[in-house]
Amino acid sequence: MRPDPSKQIDRRGLKVWQMTGAILSILLLGIVAGVFSLHYFVGVLPIWSLVVTCIVAAIIMVLQIWILPLLRYKKWRYEVSEHEIELKHGVIIVKRTLIPMVRVQHVDTRQGPLLRANQLSSVTISTAATTHEIPALSNEVADELRDRISVLARVTEDDV
Repeated sequence: MRPDPSKQIDRRGLKVWQMTGAILSILLLGIVAGVFSLHYFVGVLPIWSLVVTCIVAAIIMVLQIWILPLLRYKKWRYEVSEHEIELKHGVIIVKRTLIPMVRVQHVDTRQGPLLRANQLSSVTISTAATTHEIPALSNEVADELRDRISVLARVTEDDV
């Protein structure tokens, strides 16, 4: 069996994923508040359903903010070689992807507001069939990786 890819995403990516989890948790709190409002104004919901709603919401919030981002960060690996790009990620279902350089059509970097605030970028690799992403790399690493993949894909294309 092939060894795992050696490169890891930037540690600040963990912070971005935790912030995303916090934003989703705020939306979840809005839903919980709606359930409590329904109980307060209409009174049709039994108390046990409110307790269960709070427990489920608390579990989801802990998962989204602390546990899943940490596991996701620990599992994300990538490697770029002369002939292929290897990606490995996933918490419950681990996915390993090999992208042959001859299939790479173009490579981009992108930033959302949370990535930009943390000086991070994602590298997207497009083939004819799909688009793959290496998330949360420092801007410098992302730019170097984008340029390197572009050169390697061009060289591979010239060899064919």
